[in-house]
Amino acid sequence: MRRALALAQEAVSDGDVPVGAVVLDVSGQIIGEGRNIRERDGDPSGHAEIVALRDAAATLGSWRLDDCTLVVTLEPCAMCAGALVGARISHLVFGAFDEKAGAVSSVWDLVRDRRLNHRPEVTSGVLADESAEMLRDFFQAERA
Repeated sequence: MRRALALAQEAVSDGDVPVGAVVLDVSGQIIGEGRNIRERDGDPSGHAEIVALRDAAATLGSWRLDDCTLVVTLEPCAMCAGALVGARISHLVFGAFDEKAGAVSSVWDLVRDRRLNHRPEVTSGVLADESAEMLRDFFQAERA
C-alpha cells in the first residue's frame, strides 16, 4: 500500500485525483503499477487500477491475473471493479472507501455478486486514513 500511496501522490503533479495501485504476484512482488492518468492523457479509462492491470498483464504476457493481488488507495469504481473481476484478480486490497462511487461495498458490491463466475477476496481499510487525507487535501486545493 505504501507504493500505491507514492504513486497516488505522483498523480497530483498532473492535476489528477491522487489514486495509486499496484498488482502483486503470488510471491508478493510488484508486477504492475498505475496511477490516475485521466487528466494527463485525456483518457476516461485512465484510472490507477486499469493502468496497473494493463502493466501487470504486459509483464505476465497474459490478461489472466490469477493468484494476483490488486492493491489500490481508493475503493474501485464500477469500471475498475468489473476490470479486476474480468482479469481474475484473486485478492483486492483497498484503502479509503468511496461513498459516492465505490463499487466494492459503499454504493454497490460488484466484486462479490454471486452471479459472477469469479469473486476476489476483499480486504478494505488498509491505510485508509492516509489515503483519505490525500484525497481531502487534493479536493480542498481544487476548491480554493
